[in-house]
Amino acid sequence: MKGAYDIITIGGSAGSLSVLTMLLDALPENMRMPVVIVLHRLRNVESEMGRLLSATKKIREPEDKEPVKDHHFYLAPQNYHLMIEADKTFMLDYSELVNYSRPAIDMTFSSVAEVYGHRALCILLSGANKDGAEGLCEVIAAGGTGIAQDPQTATFEAMPQSAIDLCRDVKILTIEEIIKFIFFET
Repeated sequence: MKGAYDIITIGGSAGSLSVLTMLLDALPENMRMPVVIVLHRLRNVESEMGRLLSATKKIREPEDKEPVKDHHFYLAPQNYHLMIEADKTFMLDYSELVNYSRPAIDMTFSSVAEVYGHRALCILLSGANKDGAEGLCEVIAAGGTGIAQDPQTATFEAMPQSAIDLCRDVKILTIEEIIKFIFFET
């Protein structure tokens, strides 16, 4: 039986790496749907994020126009916005910063809402700005599910709290509850 979702998208910033690692450790290597991760990283410094996360799962940065494939874990490339187009291919974009960030979580979540609608699950973790809140609202408005990490468990509560303040029907969960939700609903 096919689960409720066709994609999981996770966004995070300051303080989200340890929580993301816990989440990835709990997920099976053979996830039925793709998992797309968007993390804020410094723009002008070589990033080891892909290598660090690949210790947990086989994670790769997608190329422009590459098809989104089930059973894959993807990480938004450093200094590029990552969106998904209607034909379910990745689009890399080097336009202006959004919420002081590139990649911007809002841009990825918005594209996921548009393409996957009610079949999208988006999760917003710890961070020090409001990026991701508007995109999470768009996912919920499209019939998808939006989860914000419980701010009381976040190292930096601004990002999940912004989503809670802005979005109706956002689910507020601890990392343990997020893991249980993924296993129960997917």
